[in-house]
Amino acid sequence: MSIWEYANPVKFLRTSGTVLPWIVAGAALCTIGGLVWGFLTPDDYRQGSTVKIVFLHVPAALMAINAWLMMLVASLIWLIRRHHVSALAAKAAAPVGAVMTLIALITGAIWGQPMWGTWWEWDPRLTSFLVLFLFYLGYMALWEAIEDPDSAADLTGLLCLVGSVFALLSRYAVNFWNQGLHQGASLSVAPGERMSAIYRYPLYLSMLGFFLLFLALVLIRTRTEIRRRRLAALLAREHRA
Repeated sequence: MSIWEYANPVKFLRTSGTVLPWIVAGAALCTIGGLVWGFLTPDDYRQGSTVKIVFLHVPAALMAINAWLMMLVASLIWLIRRHHVSALAAKAAAPVGAVMTLIALITGAIWGQPMWGTWWEWDPRLTSFLVLFLFYLGYMALWEAIEDPDSAADLTGLLCLVGSVFALLSRYAVNFWNQGLHQGASLSVAPGERMSAIYRYPLYLSMLGFFLLFLALVLIRTRTEIRRRRLAALLAREHRA
């Protein structure tokens, strides 16, 4: 069985409809379980209760970046192989990624105020994350501004290629620049920097939940986009008749 079979809208709708309920159930269990478990953990000796923001901030930040990278892959498939489902999947993922980015920015500001004494700092990672959010908004606006769906998919695919630079900068900015207030990776394996198991395991569960939540929302929105495209084609055919 080839993966390209799922570029067929009928095959995609049938398969996604089968797995979607299981993904939704897994997303609900893992996300709620991870967040509740995380917020029940004891306060950190340095950060106090603000450490618990990590169970929302880190999964959202990771999915914000990986959502754009998923859009990049889907856009490349469209640009190279012209599979409509991949273009619609990229379009469907953009609002979800934008919300994840916004959650990461807001929770980061809430954490930063007591830790840094400021709600915002032009830190390399924070700045690149803000630019990534603006790229999400621009991507969605470009889809809405162009009537022809294939032309919109072409131009948004090119925009996605450019925005991927900032997605990578958001992920590795702390490694590129030693200066900046933002801490290093929360799940670092370096000696002395590894997160305590009491926080690490609920964080893993929350990250899995956010991944499944993202997957469920993208599948739902992609299915909606396919049906919308079908409806538009039927209406256009009736209008010509």
